[in-house]
Amino acid sequence: MTHFLETYLPNVYLIPDEFIEATKQTLYMSFWTALIGGAIGLGFGIVLVVTRPQGLLENRLLYEVLDKVINVVRSIPFIILLSLLALTTRFLVGTTIGAKAALVPLIFGVVPFFARQVENALLEVDPGVIEAAESMGTSPLGIVFRVYLIEGLPGIIRVSALTIINVIGLTAMAGAVGAGGLGNLAISRGYNRFQTDVTIVATLLILILVFLSQWISNLLIKKISH
Repeated sequence: MTHFLETYLPNVYLIPDEFIEATKQTLYMSFWTALIGGAIGLGFGIVLVVTRPQGLLENRLLYEVLDKVINVVRSIPFIILLSLLALTTRFLVGTTIGAKAALVPLIFGVVPFFARQVENALLEVDPGVIEAAESMGTSPLGIVFRVYLIEGLPGIIRVSALTIINVIGLTAMAGAVGAGGLGNLAISRGYNRFQTDVTIVATLLILILVFLSQWISNLLIKKISH
């Protein structure tokens, strides 16, 4: 095995500790972004569903404002969002470099994406079930927790997996501007120093994380569906 690494992956063989640290940084950024951004995005997604025209708590003004803000933020390329939020990141974290600093733009970037995905997932819930809950006198809050979130759970898990995959991709992009992680390793070591084997292995590790996320979500969806 050692001979294989020295022969075909010479640069990777020399920096195993850097790969371990980069993987930890990618997992750190992905986990906290998914957790915090997911919670906020879920809340916004629910608000979009219940305040939309003919929703449980119809509020056209709130819906239109939130809808437009989400569309605008989603339209901003993430690499530009990193620059736009530099001052905010420095104020909140004290620096714009490193995995911890990257959480600010990552969360800002993932919230509108996940909110829209949650909205679409909840809109797939059978309107008949919602009407039945309303006819039984269930409160709007009760309908949200007992109908929307329960009936829409498979869809929410599906879009959560899609969002996590998106987050992993964003961490790689953030790595290009000093956030650390596998993306940073692929650029700083692989691209800038012409160490192609480092780029290939870093890419493979990112793909493994993506496939694991998709596999776990598929298992959860099957378990819930049955």
